Amino acid sequence: MPDGVVAEGPAAGSAAEVTPEEARLLRRVRINLALWSGGITLVVLVVLGAILYVAVERSLAASGTAQLVTQANQLTGGRRNPPGDPPEGGLSFGGPNSGTLTMVLDDQGRPVRPVPPGFPVAESFEAAKATGDRDIRSATITTTVVSVGLADGGAAAVAPGDVEETQVVTPVRVLTDPVRFRGQPLYLQIVGDRTTEVRTLNILVVVLVLGGLVALLAASGVGAAYARRALVPIRRSLVDQRQALRRQREFAADASHELRTPLTVIRASVDDLSRHASEPVSSVGSALTDIRDEVDQLTAMVDDLLLLARSDSGAMALERVPVDLGDVASTAAAALSRPATERGVAVLVDPAPADLSGDPARLRQLVTILIDNAIRHSPKDGRVLVRVRTEGPDATLDVEDDGPGIRAEDLPRLFDRFYRAAGAPGGGTGLGLAIAAWIVERHDGRIEAANRPEGGARFTVHLPTTRPAAAPTA
Repeated sequence: MPDGVVAEGPAAGSAAEVTPEEARLLRRVRINLALWSGGITLVVLVVLGAILYVAVERSLAASGTAQLVTQANQLTGGRRNPPGDPPEGGLSFGGPNSGTLTMVLDDQGRPVRPVPPGFPVAESFEAAKATGDRDIRSATITTTVVSVGLADGGAAAVAPGDVEETQVVTPVRVLTDPVRFRGQPLYLQIVGDRTTEVRTLNILVVVLVLGGLVALLAASGVGAAYARRALVPIRRSLVDQRQALRRQREFAADASHELRTPLTVIRASVDDLSRHASEPVSSVGSALTDIRDEVDQLTAMVDDLLLLARSDSGAMALERVPVDLGDVASTAAAALSRPATERGVAVLVDPAPADLSGDPARLRQLVTILIDNAIRHSPKDGRVLVRVRTEGPDATLDVEDDGPGIRAEDLPRLFDRFYRAAGAPGGGTGLGLAIAAWIVERHDGRIEAANRPEGGARFTVHLPTTRPAAAPTA
């Protein structure tokens, strides 16, 4: 319909942009939601990471301690006074106790047999000697590694600058057990290397940190996206609220303007009657007729205003019953036959059965508005055609007239409240087409206005039909 316009529903303006103040408010809310999402995710990740780290650390520590205890029990039989001679000690290789170093110390903490540099671990020995009980702890062993570099790769004398000493710190776990062999007080000290354990924990920390950062970034991104989506209804609500306030201001301004004209006429007629108070009513001309006409106009306008106000507030409930749009169109056209005849306009109705679910009173009001509008714009000896058909899933109502048509500049505002085109015939309230559009929208339909190629205007209403259920097949 290139030369037409479709009435927009209430949500048509929801795509409008928000004001800068509202945009800043929504941006702050979106940022706060994203920060809360990221903060909660961070707290959860930190708690879970800490629990995982502690669990792994304790598991590794328990495994390392069990290894030392097993080695000590194998050497002492689990007794403080084991029979036989003290063990030889040394490094264990292979088996469940692989990688442990066993040392035998006298009551002064000196090794009975030679041990590697940095051993024994004095802190553990002193604790076991002070308590008289087994001591297990983590410690570090510091050893010095000497590197000698020969100039030119030869075997010349080593210069002081060719010797490089490096301190190497090795994490260990130490078990010191006070025992007696043949009545002699000795201390059995077993040391296990914790390098692999520490490396595992360090790798776990790196994985948790990097994984946590990735999860935090992902959660923040998802949180920001969901925050943006969650604010869409709020944004739409802000826009709708602002537009509702704008429509309310425009409504009040238009209503006051439209009410001023009939009130002015009534005031002028009353003043005329006051000036001729002593004269018979029949001699004052058309004052009473003017007052009656303007009161009728005000009554119609107030009724329309009340209907639109109730529709805007959501207090207007529509009845939903089966109704034939063709019958409704015929009844509405018959009710307007008298004003059509007075204007010399013929109203032709071509109805076809079109069943739908709707409010019969409002649908009749819809058809009446469109036919009355067509009659007002039709010339004398003109014709108004009302046609009802079923097209696909819709019931279609067409109302055509032989009038001058609709100007291009009037089409976009045709369904606005109180809008009247230049040269429009008098007697209307400027609310009829707005009410018609509202009735169509409440019936889940759409209304269109266009100019006919042969002249005149055409209003087309599409309403969803009620189709009977298909009969079951054998």
